Amino acid sequence: MAPPSGEVTHGDAFPAADRPVAPIVSSRWSTEEARDRLSEAAAVMDRAGIEPGMTVADIGAGEGYYTIRLAARVGPKGRVLAQDIVPKVHDMLAERVNRERLDNVSVKLGEPANPKLPANSFDRILMVHMYHEIGSPYEFLWNLRPALRPGGRVIVVDANRPTDRHGTPPALLACEFAAVGYRRVDDRAMPKAGGYLAAFEAVGPRPAPQAIRPCRLD
Repeated sequence: MAPPSGEVTHGDAFPAADRPVAPIVSSRWSTEEARDRLSEAAAVMDRAGIEPGMTVADIGAGEGYYTIRLAARVGPKGRVLAQDIVPKVHDMLAERVNRERLDNVSVKLGEPANPKLPANSFDRILMVHMYHEIGSPYEFLWNLRPALRPGGRVIVVDANRPTDRHGTPPALLACEFAAVGYRRVDDRAMPKAGGYLAAFEAVGPRPAPQAIRPCRLD
C-alpha cells in the first residue's frame, strides 16, 4: 500500500458540522452471536459487493466483528485494514487478530479527523454504526478520499435517527458526503444491521477545504 497523501493538518480550514456529534460510548454495538443470528455481516458484505481478493478498510472496527468476517470473505489474496481511534480498543483488536492468526489483516490507529489510510489502496471502506461519532465529518471525508481506488466505494451503515441519538438521517449523510465530492450510488434499508446502508463513490476533483459548504439542519 502507498503512504497517505494529500492530507491537511489544519482542521480550522474545514467547516464545522452543523449538527450534534454522538459520543463514543462503546466499542460493541451488540453481541456477535446476536448479530450472526440475523446474518448481519453477510447481508452487508453482499450488498456492498465485497468479493475475494479485494482490499477493504474497516473504520471504527471496535472489537472486530466485521474485521474477522471481512478477512474470511476477501480470502488469502485480499487484505483488510482495521482502524480505530481508541488506543485500548486498537490494542485489543490487534491481540485478537494475532490470536486468530489472521494473516490478511493489519490493525492501525487512526485520528478523529483523519483515518490515516494509505492512498489508492481500497476497493471498499466500511463505516458501520460510527459515522455519527465523527466530530469533523468534512475534514474526515476529505482525508478519506485519496484512499479509494478507481471505482472504490465508501459503505456506511447507520440508523435513521438524529446524530445525538446515535444515528444519521440519510438525507444529512448524503449532503455531507456530497459537500466533499462524493455521489451516493446505493441506498437501501438494512434491518438486519439495525438501519440502512448507503454507498458512495468519489466524483470529480476533491474540493479545496475552504470551498466546502456545510449542510444545515432545518
